Amino acid sequence: MSYLMRNLKQIVILLAIALLCVSCKYASPLGYNPWQLVPLPTAATIQDVAFTSDLGHGWAVGSDSTILETTDGGENWLEKKLALGEQNYRLTDIDFSGEEGWITGEPTILLHTTDGGASWSRVPLSEKLPGSPNRITALEPQVAEMTTSVGAIYRTQDAGETWKAMVEEAVGVVRNIARSDDGKYVAVSARGNFYSTWEPGQKAWVQHNRTSSKRLQNMGYSEDGRLWILARGGQLRFSNPEDKDVWEEPIYPEFSTSWGFLDLAYRTPSEIWLAGGSGNLLCSLDGGKTWQKDRELEKVPSNLYRVIFVTPDKGFIIGQKGVLLKYEPPSQAA
Repeated sequence: MSYLMRNLKQIVILLAIALLCVSCKYASPLGYNPWQLVPLPTAATIQDVAFTSDLGHGWAVGSDSTILETTDGGENWLEKKLALGEQNYRLTDIDFSGEEGWITGEPTILLHTTDGGASWSRVPLSEKLPGSPNRITALEPQVAEMTTSVGAIYRTQDAGETWKAMVEEAVGVVRNIARSDDGKYVAVSARGNFYSTWEPGQKAWVQHNRTSSKRLQNMGYSEDGRLWILARGGQLRFSNPEDKDVWEEPIYPEFSTSWGFLDLAYRTPSEIWLAGGSGNLLCSLDGGKTWQKDRELEKVPSNLYRVIFVTPDKGFIIGQKGVLLKYEPPSQAA
């Protein structure tokens, strides 16, 4: 009897392993690569890319006080030197509304332009500002929203002369923070233990427990206003369309335990790009139901930190140490 029980136990274990292997398949190849490596005049890590009303004229910012300019849509970039003093800044974000633009960075710095970047002026900020500016959204002439590294939110309506606090207290040190098109925010705590949300009209952030035992990596908003979440171990989840506090079943776009996903961006309402460590890049053409892998990007020796689509046909992927990829629509890439 004990012999039969041992055999039965072994069969059950083998069946469980077989089922696990079936569910943990690798993503199929995408079949084409619309991303091209762009040469940059720096080895600094880029943090953000933005364009003026002229989609041929754009800017990129990054570590080591790096500011780059392009006048041909991102094919070529030249370094722009500004008189920022001896301090070495990590420039974290840039955004434009028409020809008016903003740059944030740490240690605390805020730059402003009204002429597409032909000239930049430094905007003084209070020494009591909680944290350092880390994100900026240019909304309309003279109007912008700025967040800090501890989750404070401020709005100016006079080109930075004065700022109004949108929340009564900061949320604490954040790993990342994202804003929806209608002014909502979501922030992931520094250790990935929890996340917080804020909506216009609320006085304070609302904290939420993470959705599983896996630490959170990044969060943002989908095209239809839902939240998406990336967790350690390559896990992706979307919130329920009817209730953002209810989460759908976890998705594992590709089985792996050695690397994780770092950012997600929509090119169209149904096409999603998912970037991660070691040159991993995946694409879903059906809103996240199935995934394919751009295997050409595995040759790029870089972690892929951020995916940005300025328009559906103008996109960039930011990697480490001077790696920048530019999206070329498949018809052009061919």
